[in-house]
Amino acid sequence: MYVRHLQVTDFRSWAQADVAFEPGVSVLIGANGQGKTNLVEAVNYVATLGSHRVATDAPLVRHGAQRAVVRTAVVNAGRELLVELEINPGRSNRARVNRAPVSRTRDVLGILRTVLFAPEDLSLVRGDPGERRRFLDQLLVARAPRYAGVCADYDRVLRQRTALLKTAGTARRAGSPPDLRTLEVWDGHLARHGAQLLAARLDLVADLGPHVAATYAGVAPESRPVSIEYRSTLGSRLPEGYGRPDGPRADVTALESALLEELERVRAQELERGVCLIGPHRDELDLLLGEMPAKGYASHGESWSFALSLRLGAFELLRTEGAEPVLVLDDVFAELDRRRRQRLAELALAAEQVLVTAAVAEDVPEELTGARYDVRDGEVRRAG
Repeated sequence: MYVRHLQVTDFRSWAQADVAFEPGVSVLIGANGQGKTNLVEAVNYVATLGSHRVATDAPLVRHGAQRAVVRTAVVNAGRELLVELEINPGRSNRARVNRAPVSRTRDVLGILRTVLFAPEDLSLVRGDPGERRRFLDQLLVARAPRYAGVCADYDRVLRQRTALLKTAGTARRAGSPPDLRTLEVWDGHLARHGAQLLAARLDLVADLGPHVAATYAGVAPESRPVSIEYRSTLGSRLPEGYGRPDGPRADVTALESALLEELERVRAQELERGVCLIGPHRDELDLLLGEMPAKGYASHGESWSFALSLRLGAFELLRTEGAEPVLVLDDVFAELDRRRRQRLAELALAAEQVLVTAAVAEDVPEELTGARYDVRDGEVRRAG
């Protein structure tokens, strides 16, 4: 799989950009602020329908423009598809595939797969649990696009149930009996959708863990071994072995029953606090360096290596399960020491296509030979 062509209109700093790519390594070189990261962000947006830099779409539209458009020609197993996305902040985005509209924007998910490593990824190790949950869910969708719907359904139910709990809490504090007639219905919805999401995450962690451990050992062979573990709000109600490489596959029915039992157990606390205390939205992905949590115990270099191993582990997992993803390395070589640069370059060469950004050519390891592009003054020029 590779991106043959990228065209953006009013995306970030670009009024217009048109870039032809090839399989192999493509390096975009430009000083800070010239827009090189914006281009790979556009590629990644097509694959994920989200940005690795901001949480909403509004910053993606060039100042003064009403919308942004991203077009990519994606080649997979000899077949080319043109994906067009129209980004409309405050309104529904629109998508086309081979010039034909699709009913839902998320129907384009799976046409392009990417794995992107960027300086922001240090937050996977040092940030809050939401960063790690987001990492898992994005990888779930890359692995099986139908999970975009599962995540959306769970988020919708979570908002509705939280609103009900808050309303009930307000009524109770005012001395009125809370209206809880629909709470059991929302419990059922939360447990059903939550069990699907939880089962998928557990199986993902079981499959991803060995790849993360192996890539970390390759990047930082002198360091302690690493592992990842999924920590659920179900606690001891989580069946033994779920989420482990040698454990059983997660059973959605069993997890749904466990979630319902836990929701009943903590109902009084939820009504008192007005929040949902049980479910995948409060779970954690534990990153372990030896026997200790990486957060707070890993050095700066170990934290970078762990973040890198999460992304490279994801890359290795996806490529074993189908179309090989495009590997995007956004301005990361300047953050790594010489040995880690070289090791990352060696691993990157295994990808069918690698898109690299760098401020100066000297930051890119010499092993990554391929097409070079100069990004400056609002233009992208093929070098040489």
